[in-house]
Amino acid sequence: MTPSATPQTPATPEAPEATPETSPAPGTPRRKTPEELRSHQWYGTGGLRSFSHRARTRQLGFLPEEHLGKPVIAILNTWSDINPCHVHLRDRAQAVKRGVWQAGGFPLEFPVSTLSETFQKPTPMLYRNLLAMETEELLRSYPVDGAVLMGGCDKSTPALLMGAATADLPTVFVPAGPMLPGHWRNEVLGSGTDMWKYWDDKRAGLIGDCEMSELESGLARSPGHCMTMGTASTLTAAAEVLGVTVPGASSIPAVDSGHERMAAASGLRVVELVWQDLRLSRILTPEAYEDAVATVLALGGSTNAVIHLIAMAGRSGVRLTLDDFDRIARTVPVLADLRPGGRFLMEDFHFAGGLPGFLGRLTDTLHLDRPTVAHTSLREQLDGALVHNPEVIRPLDNPRASEGGVAVLRGNLCPDGAVIKHIACEQHLLEHTGPAVVFDDYKTMQATINDPELGITEDSVLVLRNAGPLGGPGMPEYGMLPIPDHLLKKGVRDMVRISDARMSGTSYGACVLHIAPESYVGGPLALVRTGDLITLDVGARTLRLEVDDAELERRRAAWTPPPPRYTRGYGALYQEQMTQADTGCDFRFLAAPGADPEPYAG
Repeated sequence: MTPSATPQTPATPEAPEATPETSPAPGTPRRKTPEELRSHQWYGTGGLRSFSHRARTRQLGFLPEEHLGKPVIAILNTWSDINPCHVHLRDRAQAVKRGVWQAGGFPLEFPVSTLSETFQKPTPMLYRNLLAMETEELLRSYPVDGAVLMGGCDKSTPALLMGAATADLPTVFVPAGPMLPGHWRNEVLGSGTDMWKYWDDKRAGLIGDCEMSELESGLARSPGHCMTMGTASTLTAAAEVLGVTVPGASSIPAVDSGHERMAAASGLRVVELVWQDLRLSRILTPEAYEDAVATVLALGGSTNAVIHLIAMAGRSGVRLTLDDFDRIARTVPVLADLRPGGRFLMEDFHFAGGLPGFLGRLTDTLHLDRPTVAHTSLREQLDGALVHNPEVIRPLDNPRASEGGVAVLRGNLCPDGAVIKHIACEQHLLEHTGPAVVFDDYKTMQATINDPELGITEDSVLVLRNAGPLGGPGMPEYGMLPIPDHLLKKGVRDMVRISDARMSGTSYGACVLHIAPESYVGGPLALVRTGDLITLDVGARTLRLEVDDAELERRRAAWTPPPPRYTRGYGALYQEQMTQADTGCDFRFLAAPGADPEPYAG
């Protein structure tokens, strides 16, 4: 077929009629004709540029009937050969496309940065904002009307949603899904959590190289992200309660056929969202973020969610603070009995009712009248949700803990805050005073932790500094400092550990994290000396260095800033723009208020 010099008349000249299942939220405008689509500015005008865009689309092999007058859907895919959490997303993208085609849309797949917690060093947190920036600019600069975001490994979920929130198009998120449970010698394993456990057993001399070799093949058995309530599952659950996934999406195992059906349903749904013009700004409201915080805390989720949700909210123009987390934590119980703090894994959670069943326990806490991408209200979305296993998803009168699983600490050691996942600690350590043993960096700590000259006892407080957003760099997951071998052999499995780093959501222990401001910029952590007494009191929400103010001032006067980590490239930009943990570790220029103009496509 020879392309015309003027726009082709689309096969469907008007938007499909809304049905009760797809009716927009009250007050949502509805597009009526293809001329109202954003992509029309690229394809539908009579100018030279529009002719060129149509001609180049023919070059791609597409007929006019396949795309003209149809919503163009960008599928942002974080698939990569080296990202085991996302290795199946190349196939799932085909299911998304299938759904988009069936709904009368035109799908285009965009490969974007892959953030692999497993392989990327020093940490993918260094690149979260880079993927966010890539997401925002791709959605803004191409002829797309809506987006499907595909990710799940820890930093990819917040990165994609941060960028998409700023671009503000109709959007659906497709979670990568948890991997299958691990198995070893009749034990069910949780990725990450059991890695730490058995590595400590090896260091304690309880198992050897043969057992570790077997564990290598049993710990992670399929594509998908960690199947514990680690950071990946925490953030995809947050995405679902925020309202940007189809219902139940966050817990479907990655290799379950239901996951492919969910991907197709997401493609179907996003086309309708485009006709409704239901943008992310209508979904990502202050009430949605409050519900996400409550859900994360009631799940006993990862401490990393604190940083990411603060950053995501900021991109949505919503102010979320550490104080909000602490306030909400005191109002919600922990109802999910999931590792690392509990017994079960994500597949158990999924078949126990998934997030819809879980949220059904929290309806008195949630804002039920806000819209989601799938329903006119969260109330409607949760109607009929059931819990099938009350051991996995506990009732309100039998919680795992009476308060949310993360506590926010304040004190002279962390004037801008710190966090601790206290439900994953040995309870006797939640009120503890002990002498500090200080490590200036992670490499030194690794090399010397077993040095008997350090005199480390189970009462010591291990302190790691220069591991924060700038000092790490990138705030690596160093916060679960290793316990010395000689203590492991005595049976010690937890100690108080303090750092400006993060820790894996699959980790556990009395680890105080995200100390702000970080030591690299001269925060109080930079002034701690070995032998200083440190007091942790989770009940009082305090962390204190037992050194008088005059001595701290003398130490501060003697402190000298370290040299910059980077002198060029992306690292230099990161170093210049990075904010501290309490404000989400976003880039200042990306978190700034304001709006960018739509590109001129003519």
